Amino acid sequence: MTVQNQFSGGFQNAPIEAAHAFRAAMTVMARPGEIRRMIGTHPPAPLSVVAGTLLLTLCDPDTSVFLAGEVYTEAVRQWLTFHTGAPLVAADQADFAIGTWQALMPLGQFRIGTPEYPDRSATLIVECNDLNQAGATLTGPGIKGVARLSLPDIPTLRANAALYPLGCDFFFTCGDKVAALPRSTQIKAEG
Repeated sequence: MTVQNQFSGGFQNAPIEAAHAFRAAMTVMARPGEIRRMIGTHPPAPLSVVAGTLLLTLCDPDTSVFLAGEVYTEAVRQWLTFHTGAPLVAADQADFAIGTWQALMPLGQFRIGTPEYPDRSATLIVECNDLNQAGATLTGPGIKGVARLSLPDIPTLRANAALYPLGCDFFFTCGDKVAALPRSTQIKAEG
């Protein structure tokens, strides 16, 4: 990535676009299974539009980030550092982690919080090939009745939910679409 390109791809109107992105991120976290569109940035490959937008919205010099697998590139590192100032760290120190499900495994390497501070856990941004409202059945806070969401690994996500109030939270991203799965959500297999 050239120096000129590392500066490009961020928000054009940061206060407005970041506010819209933050609202969308908080909405999907409050309503598990809901899918929203989110735009605003043009991150370097292989980051999706929505993953780049989430990173620029949620990260700053006080939030640490772990880049897993193919997203750990010089271009992504420079872009993220320039636009957010977020320090890049190992998985066990990350506030946010991003990558494909396979690259982020094993889940046990991430912080799950403590009984005194359950909020000191990691949030994983999982880049997916597909994201739709089908598959696993979700119930719990923020869900009226039931919701459905395509999930990469139901047994692992159910084990994470069993740790509640500890555990990790998840954003699932695909192109310009985002959904979330907080640790408080109960998951049943497709049926």
